[in-house]
Amino acid sequence: MNHKKITALQKAYGFTAMQNLINSGTAWRLEGSVGREAMSLLESGACMLPKVAHNDYYGNRVPSRDDLKKGTKGTYKNSVDFWVAVLDGGIEIDEFAENENDDICEVSQND
Repeated sequence: MNHKKITALQKAYGFTAMQNLINSGTAWRLEGSVGREAMSLLESGACMLPKVAHNDYYGNRVPSRDDLKKGTKGTYKNSVDFWVAVLDGGIEIDEFAENENDDICEVSQND
């Protein structure tokens, strides 16, 4: 599983908007519900932190995925494990992606 495959799966399941908000650091500067949703997706592995650290609204540092221990939330390894489980049928996310990311897409389009 490589980064390109993960990106394609994120697009197929509707996680691209949130991944873009995380990559740009915008997820940490919007209302709290967006940041909480981003954290939920990072914990699950549906999304991953970018290779560049960012600061949140309050100036706190949000680490890059390379700053973290391999396999922990927000890392590339965590994302690989999640998407392998999706492909193997161990995780079913169709309904989750459709319901959860509709609001996120609306938020990112209103910016």
